[in-house]
Amino acid sequence: MHIFKHFLTITCHRHAVMRLCFKAGLIRQGLCHDLSKYSPSEFWRGAKFYQGNRSPQSKEREVYGYSAAWLHHKGRNKHHFEYWTDFADGRKVCAEMPPKYFAEMVCDRVAACKIYLKKDYKLSSPLEYFESRTDKEGMNANTCERLRYFLTMLAEKGESETFRELKKYVKDSKKKSRKQKPQKTA
Repeated sequence: MHIFKHFLTITCHRHAVMRLCFKAGLIRQGLCHDLSKYSPSEFWRGAKFYQGNRSPQSKEREVYGYSAAWLHHKGRNKHHFEYWTDFADGRKVCAEMPPKYFAEMVCDRVAACKIYLKKDYKLSSPLEYFESRTDKEGMNANTCERLRYFLTMLAEKGESETFRELKKYVKDSKKKSRKQKPQKTA
């Protein structure tokens, strides 16, 4: 069991996400990101299946055929597109992610690539991971296209421009939602 190494990895990841969330204007989400990873049901499995170069949940899936830690995690963290999946009338329904959780997902993916790839990280790494290993069928089509757009921007234009645009996207969506709320009448 790798208790200390796992603790360092999840803490470094949280801090990396926090820095990116701050760039995207998501202060509260940055501070609260992935706190469930410290809960017993996620932490102890993570320490048991720790490898250092990929998520312990991947190893847990290889051993058991599923990851109990992931099931716990995705059900409590709205920055995972899987949180927004439901079943209705016998079919899978993938809801579009709200902008602030979408932006946190971008931060999470970039930070995860940085933590696991270390010196091999490139600006294109999150896009490459998305294209090769993300279950796009399980993601809302608008969320999927928007994620591809921002990860492509990261690969082509860098972090500064991408997170400036991501911050603008979240800010603009807040303005739109305020305009759409009905006004109270006296």
